[in-house]
Amino acid sequence: RWRADGRALRKLPVHVGLVVTEEEPSYADMASLVVWCMAVGISYVSVYDHNGIFKRNNSRLMDEILKQQQELLGLDCSKYTVEFANQDKTGQVLNCQSTLKVLSPEDGKADIVKAAQNFCQLVAQQQRTHSDLDVNMLDNLLSSTNGFPDPDLVLKFGPVDSTLGFLPWHIRLTEIISLPSHLNISYEDFFSALHHYAACEQRWGK
Repeated sequence: RWRADGRALRKLPVHVGLVVTEEEPSYADMASLVVWCMAVGISYVSVYDHNGIFKRNNSRLMDEILKQQQELLGLDCSKYTVEFANQDKTGQVLNCQSTLKVLSPEDGKADIVKAAQNFCQLVAQQQRTHSDLDVNMLDNLLSSTNGFPDPDLVLKFGPVDSTLGFLPWHIRLTEIISLPSHLNISYEDFFSALHHYAACEQRWGK
């Protein structure tokens, strides 16, 4: 069913951000969302909560993802493996088809500040001039999304009408869909959001 659902959509996001604005993040429900993303063919997934709980406990989240893979995909789970791509975790790679990053507020505005400081140092060392700074240069200096495309779609869970600092530089053209909660979310709710995204006409700021 997963592959058929992915192929049935007129367009499928390459990178989906899963943003939790609720106070109590659920590892089991987030793991289900990640596995569903992988199963329908989404290549990049970012998980974010504004308290950094998932990032601080990323090994617990990975364990839950592996468990959910086995439960939801069964014998087929070897086709749906994930790379855990956090900068501070090395070697935790599982045969990679989809790539997962777990982010916290320090990967947002703080990462932009750090990138600006690094660029200023390059100018001070005369390795760059101030006129070299453009969109591509800043993209390259940002470490939190190194190797990741900008998110096509953000699924925001919870009552807060804000993404609470999730990758502020990268979501200027991102479609944002709000859902009431990630707690006990069903596959039908998830796929309905993907279907809504597929039907959107994106005007790219025009």
